[in-house]
Amino acid sequence: MLKMMTGSLPTSTSLFLRPFTTSLSGKNLGVSISSVMANSGEPKESFGFLINKPYNPPSWALHLHPIPSQIFSLAHLPTPIHRWNLPNLPKSIDLWIKRDDLSGMQLSGNKVRKLEFLMAEAISHGADCIITIGGIQSNHCRATAVAAKYLNLDCYLILRTSKILVDKDPGLTGNLLVERLVGAHVELVSKEEYSKFGSQALTNLLKERLISQGRKPYVIPVGGSNSLGTWGYIEGIREIEEQLHIAPSMAFEDIVVACGSGGTLAGLSLGSWLSKMKAKVHGFSVCDDPDYFYNYVQDLLDGMHAGVSSRDIVDIQDSKGLGYAMNTTEELEFVKEVAAATGVVLDPVYRHVSLNFIYFLSVTFK
Repeated sequence: MLKMMTGSLPTSTSLFLRPFTTSLSGKNLGVSISSVMANSGEPKESFGFLINKPYNPPSWALHLHPIPSQIFSLAHLPTPIHRWNLPNLPKSIDLWIKRDDLSGMQLSGNKVRKLEFLMAEAISHGADCIITIGGIQSNHCRATAVAAKYLNLDCYLILRTSKILVDKDPGLTGNLLVERLVGAHVELVSKEEYSKFGSQALTNLLKERLISQGRKPYVIPVGGSNSLGTWGYIEGIREIEEQLHIAPSMAFEDIVVACGSGGTLAGLSLGSWLSKMKAKVHGFSVCDDPDYFYNYVQDLLDGMHAGVSSRDIVDIQDSKGLGYAMNTTEELEFVKEVAAATGVVLDPVYRHVSLNFIYFLSVTFK
């Protein structure tokens, strides 16, 4: 068993997770947003936000199993779709972009759609805290910390960082600022330890420690990418279909998206395959390799009894480049050029593709 610095579990390895305080200048700044809303004097149900409600799947997904029973409304939906006039785009290609970066501020991006289902299950299981894991600047971890606070749950984050920085205070930059403002409990693990033990073993260890303290933790995997989280983008496909009803002469032939943990890709590809959309989904992996993600997506599909091969419904290509959050000068120039020309700021962590956006290629008018 592995040892935590703050726990009393026996140790047989050299692994430590380094906890850091969530208070700033001696004052805990974690404010319960849900408590503030509850005390506002307004019935929360009247706004359609932060509501746990029964889930009814699309008709074309009724054969999947298990079907989630509940969904927690966390995102501002539907997110808009608009034409994207990229510089030097071939005239034969029409490019549109779905702005999931506008699904909410702290909860923005593709993470919140998965969390709507995962948080609903956490509440139904009587959880009083959430555990998840990711990189030191993980958008998923930030979104989970905020969502947990919305629902008045504690959040425990295991964040991966370099061996050089693992024993230092992680600071207040980027997503860490938001996580620590909302009172998340942050523990650090080195990349070497993460690779050696894996995310599941690390989260299970923390889960056991919290249970021993009388807590009721609910574990969310990296990126929220399990079969339940995959429903977030099955629902996303239904949203896209409904948006296309206003332009019945238009059809999207290709969908392009970044792939960091596999859940978004699985949901989009399965939803497109089962629905009338039938667009070809292309995933660009920002870590690992295509074979890894074909297998991972297959596991997610099998977890829903989808009865389809991942290789039949999605095309995955390698897009790691120098590596996670590592950029060439040319790539940064491209990010700058796109922002200057279109007003859309790409995420430099993923370079040419971003987990906050879904791209639609080769639009044809019938």
